[in-house]
Amino acid sequence: MTNGEHNKELQKSYSLEPLTEESVSKDPFTQFIKWYDEALNCGLPDVNAMTLSTASKTGLPSARTVLLKGYDEKGFVFYTNYESSKSKDLNENPNASLLFLWKELSRQIRISGKVEKTTREESEEYFRSRPVGHQLSAWASVQSKTIPSREYLVKEFNRLSKQFKGGDIPLPLYWGGYRVIPSEFEFWQGRDSRLHDRICYTFTNNEWIITRKSP
Repeated sequence: MTNGEHNKELQKSYSLEPLTEESVSKDPFTQFIKWYDEALNCGLPDVNAMTLSTASKTGLPSARTVLLKGYDEKGFVFYTNYESSKSKDLNENPNASLLFLWKELSRQIRISGKVEKTTREESEEYFRSRPVGHQLSAWASVQSKTIPSREYLVKEFNRLSKQFKGGDIPLPLYWGGYRVIPSEFEFWQGRDSRLHDRICYTFTNNEWIITRKSP
């Protein structure tokens, strides 16, 4: 079976699963885990890749792909440089949206909510778990800043590699995590008929309200 045929079989299999107000979990985090684990079990590439959308204080939108590094009932965590363009947006406007797209399953999940920084302890713990090269990259790359060339970046990486050789690499003061605290989820399941399913959860009066939207 070719990869294309395999993807079509996956789409067909998962599109047959019901996505109704009655079939989904009452808790959107539980529903997220179910879909996330199914994507993992299908062997899809980059399951934790998500589009992060932010906006400046003037409302100018911006989107980029980041990696989900943790999630629980408190929210969804990713890590970055606190001096990057995305961080500037979040400092001005602490609202964001995440989008997971697993096209092989004809599924996507959109999550929107407020954003806050993780604790320094959380950032330290994650930073220590990263490969050495990734730790050095966090020091070498002043994210979103203009640089003269790639050679400049490589030279800085090599300099830092020598500087920290044989020792612990500390967490940069300008690097850490953000947590998206959801106020809304949308689970989208594609259908051959184009009458796609869109099941939404909205946090209202301290509870999750489930509704269906027209595709």
